[in-house]
Amino acid sequence: MSSAGSGDFNLSDPVQSFVRTTREVLLNPVSFFRSVPRQGSFLPPLAYALICSVIAGVLSGIISLFVALIGDQGFGAALGALFFTIIVTPIATAVGLFIAAGIYHLLVWILVKPSNAGFEATFRVVAYASALQLLSWLATVPILGILVAIAIGVYGIVLSILGIREVHATSTGKAALVVLIPVAIGIVLGVLIGIVLVAIIAAALSQ
Repeated sequence: MSSAGSGDFNLSDPVQSFVRTTREVLLNPVSFFRSVPRQGSFLPPLAYALICSVIAGVLSGIISLFVALIGDQGFGAALGALFFTIIVTPIATAVGLFIAAGIYHLLVWILVKPSNAGFEATFRVVAYASALQLLSWLATVPILGILVAIAIGVYGIVLSILGIREVHATSTGKAALVVLIPVAIGIVLGVLIGIVLVAIIAAALSQ
């Protein structure tokens, strides 16, 4: 199947394809991941994820500029952060996508084994789940920001589970393990790091 076929982001028609892909990923993920190519070039999904990350970074930067302008402070720093984001975000996103896809696919290989559709399929799940980044600027909204961030995080997990299940033709349970094991490890590591930091700070203050 062509990488520009049904489901994949079409580089030859970027605007309409971007809108279509985003709508399908967010509103009809099961059908989308069923139709996405299992093999093919990494470029279409990678390009889609990079566009999402840049748009999200720019929107967040603009909000920061607006807040700084209203507050009459830190405008220069906010402007510098916006340009820094535009330059660094694509690089960080590309590296993060391959790392995340690598972790997921290791677990796919362990849990799904011979029936898996290959690394390209796993990469597409991670890349197209980046559609949620387009909503990340809502997390900067006062009061509602935390709730929005939690909702985005939860739906991101749901998208990833559905994607892994569909592209690798596996069960929901196995797909959930592939996605939730890294989440659980990340939470545990975060808690451990927090405990260590608290202990270091407490020891420093007691001296």
